[in-house]
Amino acid sequence: MLLKRLTEASGPSGFEDEIRQVIYEEVKSYSENIYTDALGTLIVETNPKAKGPKILLAAHMDEVGFMIVDIDDHGLLRFRPLGGVDPRILVSKPVLVGKKRMFGVIGSKAVHLQQPQEREHPLELNQLYIDIGAHSREEAEKYVAPGDLAIFATTYEEVGDRRAKSKSFDDRVGCAVLVETLKKQFDLPIVYAFTVQEETGLRGAGPVAYRVQPDLSIVIEGTVCFDVIETPSHGQSTIQGAGPAVSVVDARTIGHRAFREHIIKVGKQAGIPVQLRRTVGGANDIGAIHLTGMGIVSAAISVPTRYIHAPSQMISLDDYDHTVELLEAVLRSIEQGGFTA
Repeated sequence: MLLKRLTEASGPSGFEDEIRQVIYEEVKSYSENIYTDALGTLIVETNPKAKGPKILLAAHMDEVGFMIVDIDDHGLLRFRPLGGVDPRILVSKPVLVGKKRMFGVIGSKAVHLQQPQEREHPLELNQLYIDIGAHSREEAEKYVAPGDLAIFATTYEEVGDRRAKSKSFDDRVGCAVLVETLKKQFDLPIVYAFTVQEETGLRGAGPVAYRVQPDLSIVIEGTVCFDVIETPSHGQSTIQGAGPAVSVVDARTIGHRAFREHIIKVGKQAGIPVQLRRTVGGANDIGAIHLTGMGIVSAAISVPTRYIHAPSQMISLDDYDHTVELLEAVLRSIEQGGFTA
């Protein structure tokens, strides 16, 4: 299954080699012009001679992860995050470390051994380590070295009523939407970009936009969803199962109003549920894309993702399917001249 292959592949920010190869294998037969830029973004050009506005569709390949920075005398690995990770969720979580995918557990001092004042504060990163079962530095160095990576050891699984959990729906869910869309035919010049280093500052998207110089751009993203019990309605950025979310404003972008309204209108006309992303925190690749060159008309369509940047993230498969449907409907509307930049 596509979502399983994409989410279980490794690809922390700056180290997207494995996930890039997985995506390449999925799309290589659908375009003759596939290449990688200097930073590592995978770019797929389709129908370049078609009339109509050039469109850049983007989703980032990278996931939050960890870099090993030291090995102590007891064989325990010290690490630092790549991307935004809350240290409070890390204790006892299983991870895969290094090129050999060594199984490890993120550990800390047991609560039984903590002083009362220690228990009053969340553990900080410098109090955590990864235990791979080594007895010494020398034994650990047979398998792991500083500079190696670690990722959450979470597999893809469908659970409950049309839900799925995995480690990296942010943003492998967007990559999957792009892969499914790329396999369809459009009478438009569309460039698909599977970008790098989004989690560490939207670094891959700007160079792609500069290279492509599109008229329009749409980013597909996994976004914050906090619709659980006792959350006030104004704190619910998105609601799982209520359809893809269209961004109004976030930490880096105020969305193009006319393009956003067009996307919502298309969704309603097609009978596709659409919601607004209703909080302003966070950002995505549109933050870099829309400021490129003389400015690019851009929008973000997101799949609500519970427990984002955590070991086990959760999406609604209905939201995923509706995002695929909405993106196709929007492209068809542009194909027919329904929106111009």
